[in-house]
Amino acid sequence: MIKKRWLILSALAMVAGIMTGCGSNKMEIKDYHTDTFGENVYIFTPKDDVAGIQNTLDNIYQMQETAQFDDNRVALYFMPGTYDVSADVGFYTQLSGLGALPTDTRLTAANTYARWLANPMGLHNATCNFWRSIENMEMHSDTVWAVSQATGMRRVQVDGNLTLHDDYGWASGGFLADSKVTGLVDSGTQQQWLSRNNCYSSWLGQNWNIVMLGDEKEGVPTKTWPEASYTAIEETKIIREKPFLVYDKKDGFGIYVPDWKKDTSSFGWNSETPEGKVLPLKDFYVAKENVDTAATINRALSEGKNILFTPGIYNLDEALTVKKSGTILLGMGLATLRSAAGNECVVTENADDLILAGLLFDAGTVESKNLVRLGAKKDAAPSLLADVYFRVGGIPSDGPCKTKACITIDLDNVVGDNLWVWRADHGDNVGWDLNTCENGIIINGAGVTMYALMVEHFNGYQTMWNGNDGTCIMYQSEVPYDVPDRGQWINPDGKRFGYASFKVAEDVSSFSATGLGIYLYNRDNTIPMYCAMEVPDVEGVHVHNAITAYLNGYPGMKCVINEAGASILSQGQTAKVLDYENGQWR
Repeated sequence: MIKKRWLILSALAMVAGIMTGCGSNKMEIKDYHTDTFGENVYIFTPKDDVAGIQNTLDNIYQMQETAQFDDNRVALYFMPGTYDVSADVGFYTQLSGLGALPTDTRLTAANTYARWLANPMGLHNATCNFWRSIENMEMHSDTVWAVSQATGMRRVQVDGNLTLHDDYGWASGGFLADSKVTGLVDSGTQQQWLSRNNCYSSWLGQNWNIVMLGDEKEGVPTKTWPEASYTAIEETKIIREKPFLVYDKKDGFGIYVPDWKKDTSSFGWNSETPEGKVLPLKDFYVAKENVDTAATINRALSEGKNILFTPGIYNLDEALTVKKSGTILLGMGLATLRSAAGNECVVTENADDLILAGLLFDAGTVESKNLVRLGAKKDAAPSLLADVYFRVGGIPSDGPCKTKACITIDLDNVVGDNLWVWRADHGDNVGWDLNTCENGIIINGAGVTMYALMVEHFNGYQTMWNGNDGTCIMYQSEVPYDVPDRGQWINPDGKRFGYASFKVAEDVSSFSATGLGIYLYNRDNTIPMYCAMEVPDVEGVHVHNAITAYLNGYPGMKCVINEAGASILSQGQTAKVLDYENGQWR
């Protein structure tokens, strides 16, 4: 375990921007950069000029505030210490501390606002504030984190209140984990949210689906469905927190890899017990944009290396193939792996105990079968997917982007922790017959657990769950906006209009889902939808607290789960099912 005192000493030992690395090597940081990580990674120290740091942060935010489909990727790291600066976090930006504890690195403020995009009523609109993160630091003031999907706030301490909207404008998030908020959390207009293993004084605000998993119970609201939109689960059955970059004077940079934990509540980093171990940077191949290719990265994988992707776009003309159990693929600054030739981006073969984290996967203009495929392995040790996002279309490209599915999980015992799987509903080359993808996620493995699974706009089923013993806690989905006519959106049984968002296979005998929000928005046509979720009517397949909402258009949705739940027939209507199992519901 990295000792806190080492990190403090390392910060004090900074002189003239020179840090001692491993052994006799010297690692130079000049103008906030080091050759180790390249030009897209900024490293600030307490010895740096405060005005210079603030000016750099402001310039990056100005560049990234509205850059929704841009190719710039940025990671901003702070050595342990106190900084009288305020950081606004824009698109494709990661803001992180390099200490062993969040409280080792203190900023005056860090925020994300939603001033660049107004909703039709002229209010601040955070519904497109995607692709950004704040990790492993303390904010010494009230914090605004007005975000939606594909965002993460992890392992932070907020000295004050945390607001998840911008002046009550629209918001559609989101994810907070392993954090301490000394004041309250105000989710305001957030449509849905997963708060996992956090501590706060109280929670205000509710809309459709707010789930608290393993939060300290003193701050969790006592009301629940149907009176309120809160679902509280006392303990997180299994989790491994996302790895992160650290620095200490003796060993230089390393990757802190937390251990697996079971039956946990509240945040974990205030314990005297070590949370995990630090892997030296030499265990990682440090990949760089415009330098590395699929061939160079695969060579490193074949040599047994983990991969640390520095910020950038990696156009891959073949799949990165992982065959070694225990391999880590970790992205900095929303590093993006893009299919360049109809290939999958990442494939694992007979490997488990894997970590894929901090990565965005893009479909290319040649249709691929998947973007990620986790291959089956017998008696698999748990694997982690943390802050992993998928995108089909929207980006500037030579033509529409396509794939048959975004991710297929054949591997048992995978834990997903904050996934957004998205077929673009806006941007370049977007349309029903353009950026095509039948399914967002296909889960065939047994014992798979998903926390904060968000899947949207695919041409068929959004989510197909075919494995037994599965668990899904907090699910968010909008079905496609752009169905052109009824004849192109018919259930596979040929009898009903519309695909359910969430399909549990008929031969599944054990499955549990809690806190699901599935929304219908008929933007382009009036396409009816039969039900939001299809499950087998057997004991052992249980759904708790599911809601449907009708955002726009006509004619609506008949029921919530199979034949259960009320119809929603006009804009603004919602319908809830509190419990469903074996055809019985309330």
